[in-house]
Amino acid sequence: MTPEFDELQTALIGGNHVRTAEMTQSFVTSGATPQDILEKGLLPAMQVVGRRFRDGEVFLPEVLVAARAMKSAMAVLEPLLAAAKYQSKGKVVLGTVKGDVHDIGKNLVGVMLRGAGFEVVDIGTGCAAEKFVDAVRKHQPHVLGLSALLTTTMTYMKTVIDTLRSSGMDVPVIVGGAPVNAEFAQQIGAAGTARTAGDAVELVHRLIPQA
Repeated sequence: MTPEFDELQTALIGGNHVRTAEMTQSFVTSGATPQDILEKGLLPAMQVVGRRFRDGEVFLPEVLVAARAMKSAMAVLEPLLAAAKYQSKGKVVLGTVKGDVHDIGKNLVGVMLRGAGFEVVDIGTGCAAEKFVDAVRKHQPHVLGLSALLTTTMTYMKTVIDTLRSSGMDVPVIVGGAPVNAEFAQQIGAAGTARTAGDAVELVHRLIPQA
């Protein structure tokens, strides 16, 4: 972590959203750039949370409160970043496939991606192939992420990928969920899969060369 931002990072990692927002505003007031606050303060702290989650040192509740703290900081920074035309590392569209309403894993991946500096568009659960196609057409993401928790719905991922390809869209597609493995991902033409949210972030980094 960066010494200058130690206290801010400690607040975020600990999930203290009020203190995180206050300190973010304090840094803005004192003249720190929004980019430095984000890239030297907030993102490294979220990376610590992600690493600890991956290693089993913290669990989902801790990740979610850290995500809330991150959100409180971004509420301060986003207008400033927009005015400065700050460029994210890339854009990812996420959704759970048709017939499946589970979203904890998808939401966690979204949290970790945002914490790593990516822009995330979450189109929700129970999404038909056409909804994914419309989202890709509208948002022009660098990567599309499909989620399914059930063995009965994971097969629909192939329908989504086939529909994308028949529509002329070649966006890389990553897939995830409890029943999904690397062999299945390869069979349906996905660009890859990840066992954990942290692994998903690493996979997206690999798929977006400039990230």
